[in-house]
Amino acid sequence: MAVLDLRPTDGFTHRHLGPRAHEVDKMLAVVGVSSMAELIAQAIPASIREDRRLEVPEALGEREAAAALAQRAARNEVRRSYLGMGYHGTVTPPVILRNVLQDPGWYTAYTPYQAEIAQGRLEALVAFETMVQDLTGMEVSNASLLDEGTAAAEAMAMCLRVNRKGIPRFFVSEHCHPQTIAVVQTRAEPLDIEVFVGNPATFDFSVGVSGALLQYPHTDGELVDPSAVIAEAKAHGALVVVACDLLALTLLRTPHELGADIAVGNSQRFGVPMGYGGPHAAFLACDARHARKMPGRIIGLSRDRMGRDAYRMTMQTREQHIRRDKATSNVCTSQVLLAVVAAMYAVYHGPDGLKAIAHNVHARTAALAAALTAGGLTLRSAAFFDTLTVELGAGAAAVRARADAAGVNLRYLADGAVSVALDETVTDADLVQLIEVFGVSQELAPAGIALPEALRRTSLFLQHEVFQRYRSETEMLRYLGRLKAKDLALDTAMIPLGSCTMKLNATTEMMGIHHAGFADLHPFVPVEQAPGYQQMLRELEGWLCEITGYDAVSLQPNAGSQGEYAGLLVIRRYHQAQGESHRNVCLIPTSAHGTNPASAVMAGLKVIGVACDDDGNIDVEDLRAKAAAHSASLAALMVTYPSTHGVFEESIREICGIVHEHGGQVYLDGANLNAMVGLCRPGKFGADVSHLNLHKTFAIPHGGGGPGMGPIGVGAHLAPHLPNHPVVASSGDEGIGPISAAPWGSASILPISWAYVAMLGPDGLRAASETAILAANYVAKRLEGHFDVLYTGRKGRVAHECIIDVRPFKAAGIEVTDVAKRLMDYGFHGPTMSWPVSGTLMIEPTESESLVEIDRFCDAMIAIRGEIRRVAEGEWPQGDNPLVNSPHTMLTVCGDTWAHPYSRDVAAFPTAHTRNHKFWPSVSRVEDAWGDRHLCTTFPPHPKSES
Repeated sequence: MAVLDLRPTDGFTHRHLGPRAHEVDKMLAVVGVSSMAELIAQAIPASIREDRRLEVPEALGEREAAAALAQRAARNEVRRSYLGMGYHGTVTPPVILRNVLQDPGWYTAYTPYQAEIAQGRLEALVAFETMVQDLTGMEVSNASLLDEGTAAAEAMAMCLRVNRKGIPRFFVSEHCHPQTIAVVQTRAEPLDIEVFVGNPATFDFSVGVSGALLQYPHTDGELVDPSAVIAEAKAHGALVVVACDLLALTLLRTPHELGADIAVGNSQRFGVPMGYGGPHAAFLACDARHARKMPGRIIGLSRDRMGRDAYRMTMQTREQHIRRDKATSNVCTSQVLLAVVAAMYAVYHGPDGLKAIAHNVHARTAALAAALTAGGLTLRSAAFFDTLTVELGAGAAAVRARADAAGVNLRYLADGAVSVALDETVTDADLVQLIEVFGVSQELAPAGIALPEALRRTSLFLQHEVFQRYRSETEMLRYLGRLKAKDLALDTAMIPLGSCTMKLNATTEMMGIHHAGFADLHPFVPVEQAPGYQQMLRELEGWLCEITGYDAVSLQPNAGSQGEYAGLLVIRRYHQAQGESHRNVCLIPTSAHGTNPASAVMAGLKVIGVACDDDGNIDVEDLRAKAAAHSASLAALMVTYPSTHGVFEESIREICGIVHEHGGQVYLDGANLNAMVGLCRPGKFGADVSHLNLHKTFAIPHGGGGPGMGPIGVGAHLAPHLPNHPVVASSGDEGIGPISAAPWGSASILPISWAYVAMLGPDGLRAASETAILAANYVAKRLEGHFDVLYTGRKGRVAHECIIDVRPFKAAGIEVTDVAKRLMDYGFHGPTMSWPVSGTLMIEPTESESLVEIDRFCDAMIAIRGEIRRVAEGEWPQGDNPLVNSPHTMLTVCGDTWAHPYSRDVAAFPTAHTRNHKFWPSVSRVEDAWGDRHLCTTFPPHPKSES
């Protein structure tokens, strides 16, 4: 008897794409085409369109893909690693693992630009900032950076901005982690900053440096009081940056108490798995007087229009979209999801729990030290926190042989010394094994504290109620639930943000990151212990090359901004290798994303703007004139494709040709690759390098503002110059140096993109792009007659996003912000506001949204247009209507008084859907200016509302 197979024939693609086949037909009819092929022919210029089928493996089913990833993870040899260098084993409390890291309510949220529907995430980030400020002693902290190496590099640049002398010289202690030193050197070189690496105890600060970077404790574990060196450096006009360990700071005096100006580090060991290098939330903290010079995002306390406490991203005028080439940094991705994990780790354990963990780690380190010294071995330092360095000389080889036989990774230094770093996962049995590995015969016994009296912490930390209250799992679970309920994420509704591609992050894609073989690997283990990772990385690199048409890919950049920066450095190094170091001009269209000019300046390039025409396209004649005028010094053009205005420009091949004619390279920003996969390939129509936003096109979730990944694809001529690494080789000797702390960036989230490509296969990848383009054109058509669509291509089509104009409604007193906030009452996150054109909304529905949800959004927009009409016609006053008063909270709607000219029902329940499923904004409209005037980046001492 035959068994019927009723499964969908297109597998995962059937689950990933929102519209069903009959709905696609309906959408095509609304758009006004007879087939998907006709639409694509109208949207994408024939000169770049490819009909070839992608040469990637046929699609795997979800179970097959999950099994394949499990097999690759199992190939990795997860040894007991004591390598340290800023990466340590840690225990993620299960309540946090399950209810943050594995919860789509946290990982599918977007950057909290719309504060009213992001209060939970914002509160969690304030917990992170409070934790960092308390532990470092500094007055203000940002809400996380990409990793410790890049945080140190950002601190170097900050020193030059803050220091009145602005001397382009910087000192780095030789006791810093090697990857940190290398990342700082990479960042300094294009800016002509001279970096001195040496012993801070003997360095002559009178030569003049803008700043100095010290490690506390040293990378080899030695614990030295740095206060004298700090005082010496500051006496000669330098600012001092201290790279520190948050767990150690629960027992040690703070960098602030020692005299430091800036503190940097990472929060990985606060519950975030090592993950072969990341993602991990770094931090940068400083005195409040330097806050406006800080890189990254800062979350601060403000108030809403009702006077209640409310959090928001503060001082947003420092962001790249405002300051562009004058920005403090090109950083636009934090590590929000990981910062939340670290903050909640501190909330769950509290100050006493963190101190207990630190005491246990230190006590075991001291016991190991006592056993080794009793056995006749010599330690480099008698003072340490968690890391010992043993002077072995020729005896290191025997220790290494025993360690390999025991399945143990130690750090072997060039001078014959061996370092061993302990963490909270280490047991007494592990210590017994280590004693045997070092070849001594000693009983394990308790030992005294090895922290110098002068460095022992006496100050209190984490005294706020949030860090005191949630000790039981029940209470912690409820706290996390309350926070999540304040945020709108993809598990609640469509997030139609243009340029951000908030697509489905499928559960099967997310499962792979939690395999121990991926999560528990130290980034600096020998590559032969990571064959599963290496297999997956090579496969993903190959697939990305095929998809983009490039010849090589580097997975090291761990954000789109990092990818931009790395790509420009690769171009710069290429010109140097060609004997054309003088090429330093970067042409950038005026419509470009703000990170483009910021990245160019960081790469040592001079930015020249290129005009756009009335249709939003690059003005080819202006480009031709600018390229000719700067022909001798032209380094690159940065161009976004499809364009920032959401269309496929017809002249892209001509644009690339003009730049190449004058000796430049074309950097194509891959932020909009979601419209091109399987349809056209930038490496084949003229581009030389692109960064690829894996957190947009390839399904890595935004995580409330991070993690991200921004690998770069390059042509063969640029491949020799891809980023390398000082600890684990990831490129050749001609590489630009590391731009991230780990060799493969945030490697632990790459299984997500691997699964995305593997489960869609060649046909699904193309279908995803086609459906994204269809969805955007459908939205544009449905809103036609209600809003003006600002830009279209030559044949009247948009790419994967569209821009609608809200400026005509200013006459009725309605601003673009009012429309975005009113959408919250309808249960939606607002589209991208006022970028790339002020007073507009950029809408991107993605391929994952169903027709029902897309129609719900379009219906909401049309209804809001009707509300605007009622204001314009005088039915509602310009100063008192549902738009300017939005969003409406439950407290407002259920209050004792209601004096508005519209009903409570209109305010809170404008549609049938909102009556059945209501998402309530937790605060009223937040007062941005008030928050900037009253900077507060920690929890208020007496919160007005329940934490």
